[in-house]
Amino acid sequence: MKRLGKQQNEEEADIDITPMLDVVFIMLIFFIVTASFVKESGLDLNKPPVTDTPPDPDSPRPIVVEINNLSEIRIDNRLLDKRAIKATVTRLKAERPEASVVIKAEKKAKTKAIIAVVDGIKAAGVQAPTISLAKN
Repeated sequence: MKRLGKQQNEEEADIDITPMLDVVFIMLIFFIVTASFVKESGLDLNKPPVTDTPPDPDSPRPIVVEINNLSEIRIDNRLLDKRAIKATVTRLKAERPEASVVIKAEKKAKTKAIIAVVDGIKAAGVQAPTISLAKN
């Protein structure tokens, strides 16, 4: 009598996943090796030290570059264009060679404006401007 369903001599089909695992492991190794050589770009910034002592009155007054929420740039309360930063900082550094340069940016200032200010200051010959974020 003939049974319904599988025949006794029919072979069972197995799926061999070994080649698929080999491909997955090779892809994993490829991504690990290529990801280790990626270097993220960024800015080297100096944060001001946190102290409770007031500054020395004999120390030179720092050159403060302010960036407000509207990304307007001010030096000594004068509104400046980003193209005039280099000339202004160069002039102020000539007047006060020992003065440090501090960038005071408000939280909502655009990153593009901050980068333009840092580039202008570095073009003026100051290698390490300090960035300070305003609290408001």
